[in-house]
Amino acid sequence: MDIYQEQLRQVLTSGTQRNDRTGVGTLSCFGLNNRYNMSDGFPAVTTKKLAWKVMSSELLWFISGSNNIKDLKAIYQKNKIWDANYEDYLTRLGLDSNNGDMGRVYGTQWRDWQGGNGKAIDQLAIAIDMIKHDPVSRRIIVNAWNPSELGGDEVALPPCHNFFQFYVADGKLSLQMYQRSADMFLGVPFNIASYSLLLHMVAKLTGLMAHEFIHSIGDAHIYLDAIDAVKEQLSRKPLPLPQLVIQDRNQRTIDDFQMEDFKLQDYQYHEPIYAKMAV
Repeated sequence: MDIYQEQLRQVLTSGTQRNDRTGVGTLSCFGLNNRYNMSDGFPAVTTKKLAWKVMSSELLWFISGSNNIKDLKAIYQKNKIWDANYEDYLTRLGLDSNNGDMGRVYGTQWRDWQGGNGKAIDQLAIAIDMIKHDPVSRRIIVNAWNPSELGGDEVALPPCHNFFQFYVADGKLSLQMYQRSADMFLGVPFNIASYSLLLHMVAKLTGLMAHEFIHSIGDAHIYLDAIDAVKEQLSRKPLPLPQLVIQDRNQRTIDDFQMEDFKLQDYQYHEPIYAKMAV
């Protein structure tokens, strides 16, 4: 059993049943941590198929700084993972449409944080520059949790993975992310793959070796209507991890990457398992 599967089982067997915002109900544990070493292979879930293009297109959307769901669709038309949250957002606003605007979600906070003096701050670009020029800094941080822009109906979904930090040592780059809320079945495989891919991208730009993704989770939960799906996944034997290949097109900035640049080599997986996303 791999380390993600171990945590999935932990929440299933030891989680506390709780009510939640969606009304579905969860089994929940608080405070889980895992380390994924890139030398072991790329940590794509193998006990069900990872929707690679959906995951990578969402990451590129975050990186672009966009807050518009239409821009996500422009990267990959079949990406529907934000559709339900967008529809819920429109319902809360009492609108039929708002031309795709989802409020100041992840990408806008990463690339266009609004400072107290009205100055826009590109946190991700600053972090990459610090890795290059001040790699021993303990301030190489990107924060998506902006309390002044999360109240009421200002955003489609407040950031779940809300804070990450880079660390450089011995020519290797690591990334630690804190996630306040984690859907262990549907969301976490995406989160692991997304931040591991981001780690590889930044390592390539900075001439370092991608080392570890460290995942720190606050509320780790399984929705009650996904319990049977989780049991099916836990019955499956994990397969060998694939390798990530990034096409070298002389990318110089984080904005130079395209979906076609990324390939999972020798990815073996079990059939998909479906469950409904709680909104």
